[in-house]
Amino acid sequence: MRTNPLATVRNLGILAHVDAGKTTVTERILYTTGTTHKRGEVHDGTTVTDFDPQERDRGITIFAAAVSCSWDGHRINLIDTPGHVDFADEVERSLRVLDGAVAVFDAVAGVEPQSESVWRQADRHGVPRIAFVNKMDRTGADLDTAVASIRERLHPAPLVVQLPIGAEHRFTGVVDLVRMRALVWADGAETAGEGPVPDALREEAARRRRLLEEAVAERHPAALEEFCDRETLTAATLAAALRDLTRTGDGVVVLCGSAYRNRGVEPLLDAVVAYLPSPLDVPPVHGTHDGTEEERTADPAAPMAALAFKVNATPTGRLTYLRVYSGTIEKGDTVWDAGTRRTERIGRILRVRADRHDPLDRAVAGDIVAVVGLKSARAGSTLCAPGAPLLLEPPGVAEPVVHVAVEARRSTDTDRLASALARLTEEDPSLAVRTDPETGQTVLSGMGELHLEVAMERVRREFGLEVSVGRPGVAYRETVGEGVTGFVHRHVKQDGGAGQFAHVVLDVEPWDADGDEATERGAGFVFRSTVTGGRVPQEYVRAVEAGCRDALAEGPLGGHPVTGLRVTLTDGQTHVKDSSDTAFRTAGRFGLRDALRASAMVLLEPVVDVTVTVPEDAVGGVLGDLAARRGRVTGSGTRGGAAVVTATVPLAELFGYATRLRSRTQG
Repeated sequence: MRTNPLATVRNLGILAHVDAGKTTVTERILYTTGTTHKRGEVHDGTTVTDFDPQERDRGITIFAAAVSCSWDGHRINLIDTPGHVDFADEVERSLRVLDGAVAVFDAVAGVEPQSESVWRQADRHGVPRIAFVNKMDRTGADLDTAVASIRERLHPAPLVVQLPIGAEHRFTGVVDLVRMRALVWADGAETAGEGPVPDALREEAARRRRLLEEAVAERHPAALEEFCDRETLTAATLAAALRDLTRTGDGVVVLCGSAYRNRGVEPLLDAVVAYLPSPLDVPPVHGTHDGTEEERTADPAAPMAALAFKVNATPTGRLTYLRVYSGTIEKGDTVWDAGTRRTERIGRILRVRADRHDPLDRAVAGDIVAVVGLKSARAGSTLCAPGAPLLLEPPGVAEPVVHVAVEARRSTDTDRLASALARLTEEDPSLAVRTDPETGQTVLSGMGELHLEVAMERVRREFGLEVSVGRPGVAYRETVGEGVTGFVHRHVKQDGGAGQFAHVVLDVEPWDADGDEATERGAGFVFRSTVTGGRVPQEYVRAVEAGCRDALAEGPLGGHPVTGLRVTLTDGQTHVKDSSDTAFRTAGRFGLRDALRASAMVLLEPVVDVTVTVPEDAVGGVLGDLAARRGRVTGSGTRGGAAVVTATVPLAELFGYATRLRSRTQG
C-alpha cells in the first residue's frame, strides 16, 4: 500500500527562553539534514534564520523565520520563533499554524520565565511538544535538575528517553533508553558512532529504562497491559506509547545534547519524526460560514482553506506566509479572502528557507509556504476556494503595553513616516499607530521597549528616515473601585421637527474577570438589562449597550480605557415620537460617562514578573533598587552559585533597568 504523502510531513516550531539556543538548534538541524553546508553561528552573524541585520547585530531572534528540510524521507517545515518577551506575538501567530513543537531548555538554568510563557501559549493551542535540554557541555549543566524544573514549573509528565554520557566539558554522547544503545560523538565527528551501553553506565541505564517503562505504563493502557504480562516493554511498544502520549499531551519526551557542539541533533530529528504528529494526526480545522460551524480535513482533494499567519511587506511586493489546511493551491489560482470578502490572485508560490525562496507550482494541505500577489490579506486572514467559503479563527493579538511619540526630523518626511509606520503595522499586528487627539503627535504602541526600539531602527534603516522618539510611556487602564446605583440620565433635545428623547437608569459596579459572564465575553465589560414591562424595548437596550461601550474608550481619571465593570440598565422611559436608537445610544454614552465620574475610580498599570540573577554579594543593592521601583519581592533562591530574586514590578519603573542593574553589580 502506498502511504499518504502527508504522513511524511512535520510542521514544527522551536520554542524557548531567549538565549537557550533555539537558533543554534535550528542551524544544526539544517546542517545535519544537508540543507546547508556550513554551520551558521549566532555570534558570527552567519545564521540562516536570523538573517535580518538587526538580529545579527543584537544576537537574538526578532522575527519568526520559516525553513524547510528533509530527514529520513520526511519533510520538516520548521519555524524558529523569538524568545524575547517583547516578540511573544510572533510566537502566538506561529503556534496557531503548527502541528508540533520542540521546547529548548538551558541545562544550567532549566525552566526560565519566557519558557513558561511559550509553554502556556502552546498549551492554549494544544500543540504537542518534545523537550530538548541544550548546552549539556556547559559548566553546571545537570539533566536531572533541568527535568525537575520542567516537572515543577510546567507540570507535564517528563519522559526522559536519554542518559548523558559524561558531564559538562566531558559530555560526549547519550544512551538511548528506548533501544538501549550508546550514541557517541567523537571530537570533530559529524555523525554519532553507535555502540553498546558503556559498562560504567549499564546499571544506571537499566534503572532509568525501568523508571521510563513504569511512567509510560502508568499513562498508556496498551503499554500497561504488556507491562503487567511481561514486566517489561519492548522497544516497539515503548516507542508507540511515547508517540501516543506526546500527541495527547499526557507526557513530554525529554532529550538532551549540545547543539553548539553538534551533539544530540540526529536523535532529536529522529524523535521529531517518531513522536510529533503529521497533518493527518491533528484534528480537522474548524471554521464558520454564515454562522454555521464547518470542519475541513487535511485532504488535498477537499475545498481549499488556508490561514495567513505572517506578512512581509517588502519594497518589491508583499510576501504572505500561509498554512494550507485543506485542498490545493496552484500558481495563478483565484482565492477568496473571507475576512475582506474579496477575491485575490496567487501570483507565485514559494518554498521558504528564511530569506531565500524556491518556486513551487502548487501547495497542498499540510504545507507551509509563502505566496506573492495578494494585495489585502493580513496576518490572520482566511483564504479559501471561492465556491466553498470558510472563515477560520485568526490568532489572538495581544494589546500593546508601551508607547512612544514619533515624529520625522524633517517636516517634508511626515508623509513618508506615515507610510513606513503603516507598513510596519501591516507586518506586525501587535504594533499600533494612533494620533494623540490633544497633542497631535503620532504615537506608536507595542509590546515593550525593545519591540519599539527594533521598529524605529527598521524605519531608519529600511526607509532611510531620520526620526525623533519620545520617552516610553505605559498603557494605563481605569476601573471602578466603588460604583453607583440608580444613576439617572435624561437625554432630551428639541430643536424643531422630530426631537430626541431617552431616559435611562444605570447601576455601575466593579466586576471581577473570574466571573462566568466575562469568561464568555473575554472582555473587561459586562452589560445586562433588568428592565421589565417593556419600559425600554429590546432594540433600545442594544443601543444603550453600544453607547456604554463608546464611553469605555476614555475614563474620567486620565482619559485611559475603562475595564473591569458591570453596567445594569434597571429602568428607563421612551417617548412615542422622539425616542430612537440614536437617542438611546447617546444616553448610554453620556449616562455612563457621568456615572463613572460619580464612582470611585482606580488607576491600573501593567506589572511585570522579573527574575534577576546576580552574585550573592550584590543581592542587597538589587533588593533595595527593586523596592525603590515599587517592586514586591515574591521569592529568592540560589542557582549555580548565583542568587535568583523574583519580583513583581510596575512596567513604568523598568525602563532602562538593565543598564542600572549592570552598574549596581559591576557588570
